Formats: sequence, structure tokens, C-alpha cells
Amino acid sequence: MPDLLTLESVCAGYGDAIVLEDISFSLVEGGSLALLGRNGMGKTTLLSTLMGVTRFKSGQIRYRGQDLAIAPAHQRARLGFGWVPQERDIFPSLTVEENLTVVARPGAWNLKRIYQLFPRLEERRANMGNQLSGGEQQMLAMARALMLNPQALLLDEPLEGLAPLIVQELLRIIGQMTASGDMAVILVEQHARQILPLTRQALVLERGRVVFSGDSEVLRNNPAQLEKWLGVGAH
Repeated sequence: MPDLLTLESVCAGYGDAIVLEDISFSLVEGGSLALLGRNGMGKTTLLSTLMGVTRFKSGQIRYRGQDLAIAPAHQRARLGFGWVPQERDIFPSLTVEENLTVVARPGAWNLKRIYQLFPRLEERRANMGNQLSGGEQQMLAMARALMLNPQALLLDEPLEGLAPLIVQELLRIIGQMTASGDMAVILVEQHARQILPLTRQALVLERGRVVFSGDSEVLRNNPAQLEKWLGVGAH
């Protein structure tokens, strides 16, 4: 399959500080990537760089062959990037259904399909965003990003701080999304062993540099390297 996204020797950060150095990888159409590393190693900064909200220093970012290095965030969203940040950023004073429809763009993802994937949201469709539990808010943030009908979905630690039952439900949903191949998924998560079975590729960052890039299965079957790079987050 052709590459959807390609990074070559990307350096980026905030202000004068460089956080990411010499980042290179590619992701095919409909591919899936586990973005791993200990806290503070640059994972969120990489997603932010893909969305155009960091200071780009050097290198190349190409999306379907188009140079995105200096493209603004709103242009990237229009081109097909969907982003679910750690903060979720749902609209608290809108209902669940209003949160979904206010950002909707034409495509395969519509309310019917969203409610099939997230039946809990259909049950809560008339509730305000601030009336939802943390897990339901996370589902809503993911569902809202899907309503943009993205070609690349970026998920920043979607399982963080959630109850085990909700984690299992979200893992099932993420697994369906990555298996379908309808869109590319980049997934940041601390718990490597939970997400490596759901993705085809893995990228490990250490101090803003790539220390592993390859098949998720290869990394999953290498406990020594998982422990070295990720520590307790690998379990």
C-alpha cells in the first residue's frame, strides 16, 4: 500500500528547545502505529508536531506526497488528521449528540455508525458533556474525532486514568478501528503490552530520538527490550 505519512529527519520542539531530533518513519494508508516511550520522551510532542502546533526546526513531513512542514493546524485537519488529545477537549455545555454533529464532515462515519461502535454514547446522547464519566468523555472525544472522517487518527493516551472495565471496552473499540484499515491510527500509550497486539508497527522514543522502529510483533516478543525502554509501562 502507498505511504500516507512520511517523516524524514524531523527536529521540532517549543521555543528554542528542541524536543524531537532526527525522527524518521512512514505509515501506509490504513496502517497502525504504537508510539511508545517513558514519560517525557517526546511522544505527545510528536503528535503535536504532526498537527502543526510545535515549532518545526528541520526535516520533512509529507502527507500523501504533500509537504506539511509549515502547514497550519487547520489545514492539516482539513486534509484528514483527527486528533484526540489527553485533555479530551469536549464541549461541556453541549449534549453528546451536539458534540458529535457540530464537527461532522461528510463520509462513512455518521451518527448511526458512531452509535454502533459506541452504544454507551447513544444511551447518553441527550446528556451534556459535563454530565459524563471520564470514560464516557474519552469515548466522546474519540467519536467526535471520527465524525471528522479522518484519514489519520492520532490518539494520545486514551486509556489514561480509566477504570479497568472502560479500558477493556476502549481496547476493543481501538482494535476494531485498527483492524478495519479504514484509516491510519497512531496510538500513544504507556502500557505497551495492551496496544502492541492492536497495531502493525511500533515506534519507541527515548530522549526525543527513535530507538526502535519496526513490527509491533517483533517488539512484543522481546521482553528484554521492552523492559529496557519502557520499564513498568511495558507490563
